Amino acid sequence: MTFIEIQAKIRNTQYLDFGRILDQSINMFKEIWLKGFLMVLIIAACAFCLTILFSFIGMGPNTNEAEWDTGFNLYAFYSNNVWYALLQTIIMSSITIGLLAGFYRICKQVDVNRQESDDLFYFFKGGYIQKIGMLGLIYALIAAIAQSLYVIPYIYAFVPLSFFAIIFANNTELTETEIVKLSFYIGTKKWLITFGLLFITGILGMLGILACGVGILFTMSIVYIPVYFVYRDVIGFEDNDEIMKIGTE
Repeated sequence: MTFIEIQAKIRNTQYLDFGRILDQSINMFKEIWLKGFLMVLIIAACAFCLTILFSFIGMGPNTNEAEWDTGFNLYAFYSNNVWYALLQTIIMSSITIGLLAGFYRICKQVDVNRQESDDLFYFFKGGYIQKIGMLGLIYALIAAIAQSLYVIPYIYAFVPLSFFAIIFANNTELTETEIVKLSFYIGTKKWLITFGLLFITGILGMLGILACGVGILFTMSIVYIPVYFVYRDVIGFEDNDEIMKIGTE
């Protein structure tokens, strides 16, 4: 689909059923929890390694103890560290977007019962590294600006940012700018229902903490699934297969 066609689909979208999407997300999680676990585990491992690396080379969070003794300013501390860790955030954002794109590709295969390679690293092998890196850069910059304005703007921006990977995964021919524009278009138009779904699935994902803490690695991937169904119901997929009929009959 072209940028104009996708934009028109978003503009003409109909009502989305919160309960149905939540139920579909839970059922999807039951099918792909293992792939979700692997994705979360890889992201956590990369984040840990990057934190150690950047701390070793002196580019970790700025925790100067003197600040605590001379009138600690939480807002200034928070904002400064957002920008101080920007390079680390860019790298992690790129890794996460690439892995999520592969995860959403697997979601689609399960959704239509299509047997293909379920490779989380699929988009790291297809010549999309540059695009993933640019999307990671844009994601990190937008997130840093929103976070430096102190929490509330980031809560709003988080929903559109969540659509970066799903739009990229299904529309790799689009430019980075077009992917960002469409992400914010669908994110703002369907902000409330998407935020509600992310909030509820986030609570469900956090229940893994009850299993000695590490259980969260098995459950946290559920928070990424509602975005797939919002995208599917609003935009759909270009190929004319059974997935276009799901939820419409």
